[in-house]
Amino acid sequence: MGSVAGPERVGARSAPAGLDRTVVQGFYDRMRAVGPAAVGAIERDRAAAPGREFGATACGRLVRSLDAAGLRALGMWAHHWCLRFYDDDIRVGRRLVGEIAARAGLGWTPDEVRWMLGESYAAPPAAGDRFALPLAAASELPPGALPEFDPAVGAGFGADGVLRSGGVRWSAGTAG
Repeated sequence: MGSVAGPERVGARSAPAGLDRTVVQGFYDRMRAVGPAAVGAIERDRAAAPGREFGATACGRLVRSLDAAGLRALGMWAHHWCLRFYDDDIRVGRRLVGEIAARAGLGWTPDEVRWMLGESYAAPPAAGDRFALPLAAASELPPGALPEFDPAVGAGFGADGVLRSGGVRWSAGTAG
């Protein structure tokens, strides 16, 4: 639970089609930089009384301490962690992901969104809100920044710019 394994250990799902391994390795390097602080904050918040305002939590303090690039790395780390440990108690991690997803203007890149979408598609359906952060991040990208994502499984961005995956339908910042 403490660290992100890296693409050599996680396998092909970590480098979806269209993503260079060097770019993906850069994501893992950035996530490793924030991982120890994230684990500490999550563990402190798990042990604390639930229901506190986010800003008063260890995760809230961590979020306040990071710039936009650090928040993106933390978001990717928390997204990855929640998908890998969805059957564990991840309420604190899910709250962290939701708080980061609600922040606009973090400067997400198409490659970051593609990687998170790849992780989300690879996760089992039991990982309920697995699309929350990638869809929020994708809503900040300019139109046409992401080509069709995975048409082989009936999911991806159609010519109309709408993301379709199972029950997920997204367009121009609207999830539903």
